[in-house]
Amino acid sequence: MKGRLSLLYFLQFAVWGCYLSSFGQLLGAGGLGKEIQWFYAAVGLVSLLTPPLMGHLADSFVPSVRLLGFCHLTASIIMMGEWWYANTHSHLSFSPFYIIYLLFLAFYMPTMALANTTTFALLKKAGQRPVDKFPMIRVWGTLGFVAAMWFVNSAYIYEGSFGFTLDDRNPASPFRFQYNSMQLFSCSLLGLITSLYTFTLPSSPIPNGGKKTLLSDIFGLSSFRLFKLPEVRIFLIFAMLAGVCLQISNGYVVPFVNHFMAFKEYAGTLAAGNATMLFSISQLSEAAFILITGLVMKKMGFKWVIFIALAAWCLRFIFLGFGNPGNGIYWLVLSMVIYGVAFNFFTISGHLYMDQKSDKTTKGFGQGLLMMMSNGIGATGGMIAAGAIVNYFCHWEMMPTPSGQGMMRLFMGDWFWPWLIFGIYALVVGIFFIIFFRKDRSDVQGFGRDGSQ
Repeated sequence: MKGRLSLLYFLQFAVWGCYLSSFGQLLGAGGLGKEIQWFYAAVGLVSLLTPPLMGHLADSFVPSVRLLGFCHLTASIIMMGEWWYANTHSHLSFSPFYIIYLLFLAFYMPTMALANTTTFALLKKAGQRPVDKFPMIRVWGTLGFVAAMWFVNSAYIYEGSFGFTLDDRNPASPFRFQYNSMQLFSCSLLGLITSLYTFTLPSSPIPNGGKKTLLSDIFGLSSFRLFKLPEVRIFLIFAMLAGVCLQISNGYVVPFVNHFMAFKEYAGTLAAGNATMLFSISQLSEAAFILITGLVMKKMGFKWVIFIALAAWCLRFIFLGFGNPGNGIYWLVLSMVIYGVAFNFFTISGHLYMDQKSDKTTKGFGQGLLMMMSNGIGATGGMIAAGAIVNYFCHWEMMPTPSGQGMMRLFMGDWFWPWLIFGIYALVVGIFFIIFFRKDRSDVQGFGRDGSQ
């Protein structure tokens, strides 16, 4: 069962990895470069609605594994429509492309929680403890994400032939999937495969078996009583402020690295033409640092781990500002490596903290509330503001390709200042968190060695 569930996570996150980091470049090439922030903010918008609804269905009416397969199948069909539109329109119109993407997310985003629910249920059914098996199962999701990134970075269809290349001066290089709509086709195809695979997994009992649920419970509104706890309220406010950092990273790093192809001194370098693969170092770092996050939490406590995460986000952005694919390549690599600290230290410690502060009736709601504040409200509002900053300093422009096979639309401009602004923002949020967040000695089994946070 552990092996079968590991494959599920590999496929689950490979679907997302096909396009998430390279989507910004596709949007820019299709004339929607100024609207990148709206597409990455869409994750937050959708996360406020359909995941709790699908979770309610899995709790009361449909086995989670069957609902997981249905969501993947529906999302796959919708993404195929998104690919068809992009493939038949050289210039993308915002409204139809965005609406189709929202529909895709409406069915794909719930699969994150449904995969967890399915995994926990099937492990327990097999007589295994999720706490012992889940970390090594979940890491295969990261590996699947990376594998998909490597695939779209290198794969191309050129003059009727399919192949792979990392050489930016190869005539087929501009036709790699990371630059065109084939990344969406790959996402759709993998979604179909994932859907078919889920239907081979055994089913599990329905927890509530049709038990009636209040609307407030479906959307997790009852969890808002956690706001009555001052320390939780402060943490969630800062989680909202920090939530934008991840989407800034997902939306703009690849277009930023790609823009170096327009400079003669960087054209043809391995990094400039393989931005998606360079970005994958971030996910490998994530897989590595997840193994030490718990140890650091025990040594330093919750408060300082959150500060380290925000400081790491600051360094992530600052290093990007100083980096380039030439003599500044080490700054880019350091930025990718520090991502593992920024992502894991905030995400894992935050979810553990909310679990600790929630009682038995609000544990699930508490997790949903954290996701709502960070990935929902924070990421949505923050990405709109971040997009305005990037668009002020940078603009999409047609530039000659290094291979000499035509022109490419690249995101040109003075990227140093957006990265500097984002870095300062993350650091300021971290400093204010240290000032305003108070340790609560009453916490049960705190994170520090002495039982404190």
